[in-house]
Amino acid sequence: MGIRVYNTLTKRLEDFKPFEDRLVKMYVCGPTVQDVAHLGHARTYIAFDAIIRFLEYRGYRVFYVRNITDVGHIREESGRDRILEGADRERLEPMELVDKYMLMFFEDMDALKLKRPNIQPRATMHILDMIEMVKSLIEKGYAYEVNGNVYFDVSKFPDYGKLSGTKYEELIKHRVEPDPRKRNPADFALWKKAERGYLLKWPSIWGEGFPGWHIECSVMSMKYLGPQIDIHGGGQELILPHHENEIAQSEAFTGKKPFVKYWLHTGYLTIAGEKMSKSLGNFITIKEALKKHDADVVRFFVLSSHYRSNIDYNEEAMERAADAVDRIRSTLKELYYMKDGAQAHSEEHETALGICAEMREKFIDAMEMDFNTPEALSALHELIRKANMYLSSGTTTKAGIDAYYNTILELCNSVGLLQDFKPEAELESVIASKVLQILLNVRGELRKMGAYDLSDRIRESLKDIGIFVEDTKEGQKVKLKK
Repeated sequence: MGIRVYNTLTKRLEDFKPFEDRLVKMYVCGPTVQDVAHLGHARTYIAFDAIIRFLEYRGYRVFYVRNITDVGHIREESGRDRILEGADRERLEPMELVDKYMLMFFEDMDALKLKRPNIQPRATMHILDMIEMVKSLIEKGYAYEVNGNVYFDVSKFPDYGKLSGTKYEELIKHRVEPDPRKRNPADFALWKKAERGYLLKWPSIWGEGFPGWHIECSVMSMKYLGPQIDIHGGGQELILPHHENEIAQSEAFTGKKPFVKYWLHTGYLTIAGEKMSKSLGNFITIKEALKKHDADVVRFFVLSSHYRSNIDYNEEAMERAADAVDRIRSTLKELYYMKDGAQAHSEEHETALGICAEMREKFIDAMEMDFNTPEALSALHELIRKANMYLSSGTTTKAGIDAYYNTILELCNSVGLLQDFKPEAELESVIASKVLQILLNVRGELRKMGAYDLSDRIRESLKDIGIFVEDTKEGQKVKLKK
């Protein structure tokens, strides 16, 4: 049937048909880089990474843009730019803070083994583009200026609220600083006047100021992807007001509808049912998570829930994910090493091929139904179970083992799991570890016998290759140095 996606705009499943045949233009809202990234960010970006990889697996070419917000994101509680708040907190210049956390974010995304976007534009590098768009919206009658501030007039855009389903009278609740000079309380800022001494400001025809948060994503998505894009993604907390405003200003600016064909939104990552958030102090950084678990475990944990559902983080869930990843790796390793002893031909050969084809079809069907990763992983688990039954059957063939091995790895890779899996490298690591333990055991026995010259020779030889052995009251301790 092909891929179907749930469109937040229409509130229904739709057949996926990009504007340009097999090319998918995709924009995902990136982070405001004022602090370290946490698992809530990982939840969103892993989900979209899996979607991108699966689209590519199914023959699409994805052009992916994810922005960096480094100005204009105002915190509702304080009315201050988050970048300036972070700069005050750490006593840094605003752009010094931005560079620090932007680079840390890139490191975290690489550590999670996510595909890098084709373009990662920064808001501050597109100020002139934003000014030009705001000028055009004024000329078209959709925006107006009040004492150096420019607002979008929502009354001029009848479709406003179509993404979130929010009624006009409720919109006032989602406006920071309800300026009494605005025509409508629900109007939102496109450009803000900067007061004296404000650090993040640029000259404009309305005076010194800075862009509103929402205008940046419209400008950057259209600059690199054109006036109409296929997929726009982000966390569900962005639906109102951020994405609602993007639609209004973009469609008013271009005169083309829809600005986005398919809106996809991820659910929250929660702890004890409460959204993970820096403001609540209940967050776990990506770096902290990766100290306990490798990237495949974090990814498996995220993909165990549908991208639109909330996920509750706890160590038990992470351990279950770790066990599942270990089972996949163990099965792949056993298939790899059993191949040499397998028969050339067997009646079970065709059965193995049929099972692999059936499980592949189940996996693909699940992913094509709005990227249902839990259902897809269930098919993968069934394939793993059948592969282990095949290995213990005593009737394995090289072709059958190849079918199981290649199918498992193919399906894992299609959603970004086990990207760097190399069974031969893992074997070498295991062998090296066992050889080192043998040497340490021999050295321990030599020391008990008083043969310190021989034990020291072993220690010095290990030192020459970067393995440092220290004798302590608790026994031998090993440190590796490059």
